[in-house]
Amino acid sequence: MRTLTSGEPSTLSSATILRESDLYAPVKAFLEEQGFDVKAEIHGCDLVAVRGGEPPLIVELKKRFTLELVLQGVDRLGLTDMVYLAVPQPGRKASGASPYDSDVRKLCRRIGVGLLVVDTARAEGHRVEVLLDPVPYAPRKDRKRTARLLSEHARRQGDPNRGGSNRVPIVTAYRQDALRCARLLKDGPMTLKAMRVAGAPKDVAAILQRNVYGWFVRVVKGTYALTEDGVRGIDSFAHALVAN
Repeated sequence: MRTLTSGEPSTLSSATILRESDLYAPVKAFLEEQGFDVKAEIHGCDLVAVRGGEPPLIVELKKRFTLELVLQGVDRLGLTDMVYLAVPQPGRKASGASPYDSDVRKLCRRIGVGLLVVDTARAEGHRVEVLLDPVPYAPRKDRKRTARLLSEHARRQGDPNRGGSNRVPIVTAYRQDALRCARLLKDGPMTLKAMRVAGAPKDVAAILQRNVYGWFVRVVKGTYALTEDGVRGIDSFAHALVAN
């Protein structure tokens, strides 16, 4: 159930947001229209709003969505469950995370804070949009993704990657299986039967036929050889073979 309702354009004149304090007036007006008594800068909180006997509502203001804003919101949850983060409507050339990004909204739901966007581009005045209300979030676990995660962990031999790496190929369990096949073919063509006897993966036929990395070539039916890319692959991923 929504706690706040997105407002109609206020009578405040539209202006570019230059400071965090520029957000205060439109958010204050938005909350006052819904019956809140609003005051600023109380015990470090940008905005505190009270309505009847309800828990206090706190809004933290920032010119854009940042980690600092999130941390402020988390801290304010120690005072009340009714915490909102407010940022301006992002422009076309805005940098950083947008409040409309699904990951941003997922983060806010995860920590239990609400999200407000102040649109300053309207000729008729500011408008405050409620993207999220602060409600408890209990995400459902994706069992299929968890199963794939555990399967990959179990199948991967050793630990051939470095955590946090980017722009480098990841050695997956599938790549390790392909490397095992490549290593068997390094000394010359082999039949599928001979490769299985020599310890190839159970799905050797599918690996050779799919040829994801371009490492294999079929010589005749049921017999495969290694390509030049395959030779280079063995050299490039020698560390994965050592971990095998």
